[in-house]
Amino acid sequence: MAAVLPATKVAFRPAVGTRLMAGPAPTAGFERIDDHQRRLGARPAGGAALIDVIEQSGLRGRGGAWFPTWRKWAAVAKSSDGRSVVVVNASEGEPLSAKDRTLVTLRPHLVLDGAVLAAETLGANDIVVYLSRGSRTTERALEQALKERSGARLREPPIRVVRTAHRYIAGESSAVVNRGSGGLSKPRFSLRRSAEKGINDQPTLIQNAETLAHVAMIARYGSAWFRKLGTEASPGTALMTVCGNVGRPGVYEVDLGAQLGGVIEAAGGTVSPAPGALLGGYFGTWLDPSWLDGLPLDVDRLRTTYKTAFGCGVLAVLPQGACGVVEATRVLTYLAAETSGQCGPCVNGLGALSEAMERIAASEATFTDIDHVRRWMEMVRGRGACHHPDGAVGQLASALTVFNDHLRAHLNGQRCYGTAVAGFPQPPSPGRGWQ
Repeated sequence: MAAVLPATKVAFRPAVGTRLMAGPAPTAGFERIDDHQRRLGARPAGGAALIDVIEQSGLRGRGGAWFPTWRKWAAVAKSSDGRSVVVVNASEGEPLSAKDRTLVTLRPHLVLDGAVLAAETLGANDIVVYLSRGSRTTERALEQALKERSGARLREPPIRVVRTAHRYIAGESSAVVNRGSGGLSKPRFSLRRSAEKGINDQPTLIQNAETLAHVAMIARYGSAWFRKLGTEASPGTALMTVCGNVGRPGVYEVDLGAQLGGVIEAAGGTVSPAPGALLGGYFGTWLDPSWLDGLPLDVDRLRTTYKTAFGCGVLAVLPQGACGVVEATRVLTYLAAETSGQCGPCVNGLGALSEAMERIAASEATFTDIDHVRRWMEMVRGRGACHHPDGAVGQLASALTVFNDHLRAHLNGQRCYGTAVAGFPQPPSPGRGWQ
C-alpha cells in the first residue's frame, strides 16, 4: 500500500509517483497561493486536449457514483455554445464524511485550479463553488483563497460561492441545479441532464471537489503519473474518511490498489474486536468482520465480486459490543427525516420502514414487522424522485444480512446492549430549511 496521508497531520511526498497533494515542501494547514504555486508550479492552461488526457488517466468522479470524468466533460462540451457553468460540489451532506471539507480547507487552490481548468476547457463563463452552510471553517478558508487569487490577478473566470442547506440530499445533481438557479436545495424532476440544461438553463458540469483536485494534478503531471498507483480499472488514489473503532480517525489518501486492512492499519488499527463496518457512508454497505482485512479498494471488484461500493470513501468501524441492527436503524431514521417531501416512497415508505425498524431495534417488534420491512424495502426501490430511498434501504438490507444473528435476537425480544453503545459518530439532528 502506498503512503497514507492523515488530514490532521498532512504529509507530502516527492512529486514523482505521488498523488493528490504531492509536492516537495512539507507543509501543513491552509496553503496560501504563493506556497501552492511554489510547490506545484503555475497552473497549466486548459483546453480540448485535457479531456483526452483525463480519459487516458482513467479518473472517475469521487463524489460517490464513480462516473468517468471525461464523459461528463465531453457531454458539456458537446452541449455548450460558449455559455456553460462549472460547479465545484463541496456540499458533503454525508454525516460521516470529512474528505471534501478537509481538502477545501487545507488545499483550496488545488481544487480551484481544477475548476478553472474545467472552465477553460469547456468555455464556461461561470464557476460556482457549492458549499454547505454547516462548514464555517471551510467557508473561511475558501473566502481567503478567493481573496488571494483576486490579489494575484490571475486570468480566470469569476468564481462565486453558492451556499446550500446542510441537508443529506442537497448535493444531489438536480438539487445543485435547483439551488444554483436560485431555488431550494431539493432534487427536481427533469428529463434532461445537467450537461444539457443545468443552472439557469445552461450546460453545467457538476464535479466533486476531490475530483477537480485530481484534475489539477493530472494536468500538471500527466495520465501516466496518475496511473502509477491504483489498478488498471481503478487508477490513482482516493480520500477516505476513517472513523469509529480505529486508533487514529481522520481523512486518509489511499492507493486504490490497496486492501481495506491496510487502511485500517494505517489508521492505527482497531481499538477493540470489530463486529463489522459500514463502507461508503449512509448510502453504503455493511461489511462482515471477516471482510475487513482482504477487501480490495478497486471500485469495479468491489461492485462485481463483493456487491458493495466504495461510495464517498467512508469507512466506519463498529466497536466491540455495538449492534449493527441498532446502528443501521439510527441511519435509516435520520435518512427518513431528511426526505425533501416530494414523493411517496420517501415520505411514506421510509417513514414506515423507520418506525418498524425502531421497534425491532428496541426488541419490541410485532409479529409482522420484519415481513413488512422486507416487503416495503422492495416497494420503494427505484421509485423515488431521486436515489434517496434506494440508498436508505440499501444500507438497511445489507445490515439485515450481515447482522442476521443480531436480528434474530431482537425479534426474539432479547435485550441488546448495543442500544447503549455509540458505534461510531451518531447521525446529526435532521436539517432545517432548504436554502
